[in-house]
Amino acid sequence: MRRFLSLLITLTILVTSLPISQQVFAQAWRPVKGGIFFGISGMALVQQQSNRLDLLIVHDNKEKDRGRIAIIKIQDKNQPQYFPLQWPRNIDLPIDLEAITSVPERNNVSFMALSSFGKVYHLKITNDNKNVEIIKVFDLQKVPQGSNFEGFALQEIDSKLLAVWAHRGDGKESAIIYWGVLDLAGYQIAQIGFTNLIVPWPTDNVRHISDLKIDPAGILFISSASDPGNDGPFDSAVYVAGAFGVSGNAIAFRQNPQLVPLYRYNYHKVEAIELLPGAEGGVIVGTDDENMGASIYISGSND
Repeated sequence: MRRFLSLLITLTILVTSLPISQQVFAQAWRPVKGGIFFGISGMALVQQQSNRLDLLIVHDNKEKDRGRIAIIKIQDKNQPQYFPLQWPRNIDLPIDLEAITSVPERNNVSFMALSSFGKVYHLKITNDNKNVEIIKVFDLQKVPQGSNFEGFALQEIDSKLLAVWAHRGDGKESAIIYWGVLDLAGYQIAQIGFTNLIVPWPTDNVRHISDLKIDPAGILFISSASDPGNDGPFDSAVYVAGAFGVSGNAIAFRQNPQLVPLYRYNYHKVEAIELLPGAEGGVIVGTDDENMGASIYISGSND
């Protein structure tokens, strides 16, 4: 456990010491789609090449005639291309999808999306990139009354499939981070623990967690956002919330006691984050800017 804590401290120092300020302001947001029905509420990497990026995104729509899921493709420095995917007709449309994550499987490429109410959709994309196939629909167990989930991520940690999800919190009400081990064969998540979290910024109309992702070292990245209404103005930030590690037979979470905003985004409501590895990578964020539509932004890249 002592080695795990030392690793957390070292990684946190490295991440928070990155020379990001000038680079962030020099980059530009890339519009994806205009209008309130195209906000990005979750995002997962599909494919990454030297000059191309494919991302799977979800929308938090509730109406029957509105889209739920799409692929956006980015080629070089061009604007993203948006390709909606067809939801299968024999599966009820999800209501309020708020997060999506890839499933760490060696032989298959699949994803899991989470609704704000705790319903999980295990899915894959058809070979023609036009449709979604549903593998399994299941519910998070023992969902507390009043929960509003806005983050869900999976990562393999020491041969254990770690699942992390979060109630967003609101204002003085803290966010709640939950974690457990997912049995992919039985679609059961054995919850291990939970913790409360409040971010220092944004300060007004804040959702303390609007999305989250875990890197292979167990570091937990979160986004936070202010949401005063459909016309904003919005503000957002990305933090390292802590790190997961194996302690005995259990997965422990070491929470960061002093949250440092790694990135600040004025006038945008970040509701989706993804981690892009490699020399051309960085932290990519997607927005649900309500009436102003959706945009993406890659922080820390050479864009």
